[in-house]
Amino acid sequence: MYRIGIDLGGTNIAAGIVNEKFEIVCKASIPTGAERSAAEITADMAAICHTVCEKAGIDPSEIESVGIASPGIANHDDGIVEYCCNIPSLNQCNVCEAVKAGFPVKQVFVENDANAAAWGEAIAGAAKGTSSSIMITLGTGVGGGIIIDGKVISGFNYAGAELGHMVIVKDGQPCSCGRNGCWEAYSSATALIRMTNEKIAECQAAGRATLMTELVAEQGRTNGRIAFDAMQKGDAAAAEVVDTYMQYLACGLANLINMFQPEILSIGGGISGQGQSLLDRLKPLVDK
Repeated sequence: MYRIGIDLGGTNIAAGIVNEKFEIVCKASIPTGAERSAAEITADMAAICHTVCEKAGIDPSEIESVGIASPGIANHDDGIVEYCCNIPSLNQCNVCEAVKAGFPVKQVFVENDANAAAWGEAIAGAAKGTSSSIMITLGTGVGGGIIIDGKVISGFNYAGAELGHMVIVKDGQPCSCGRNGCWEAYSSATALIRMTNEKIAECQAAGRATLMTELVAEQGRTNGRIAFDAMQKGDAAAAEVVDTYMQYLACGLANLINMFQPEILSIGGGISGQGQSLLDRLKPLVDK
């Protein structure tokens, strides 16, 4: 028996076929085109299901179900994306029905992407074998998923576990949600890019050299890796950026631990690509 998982992102639609051992046997990705209509986007979601089946040599009739991980508020009971700020055409769209129309299968499910990530870790990843765990994703924003007693916590209106929007600095940096001082405004990749640019400008004003300036010029833009890469090459200004970022990240993680006491807290998203070097700096701050 096989299942297909679809990761619906603001930039890409990724899909993978998973076997009974929860192993990904084939995957593919296409651009989302987030500005397009819901019909066009859901048609591509159905099409990529056919694509991964063809690549894997698996007949679509062998697919038991399709699960869609969507940003925003996903009504998993009715199959509707209630609200999705990054892909506005999907607001109030029944994505399950739309995908099923283009890729006939027994069942299609939808869940918030961070909740789906947390469930994936609990079933087959870092939190396998536990009953209570938390997953956070450090990307454009900060997403969160909470598993308590083997159940995804999503609130009465499917909008729960927006962990990135707890305030850690009162009247702090503006957040895309409209509030100020949200954890997302300090611990997302977007926040790290802002901190990097601010430090580069500060260094330029003070006549202080920093490798970050050269790396930005080489890569054509600032990204979430610049400060880490420069720090690892001994750049003091970059180390200051990373240290500040880590302090904010640890603050939010400690809050979550105090609230939920999870057995496992796992970190995903682009920033998690720093791997062990991230954990080595982060864990002492959280423990403290």
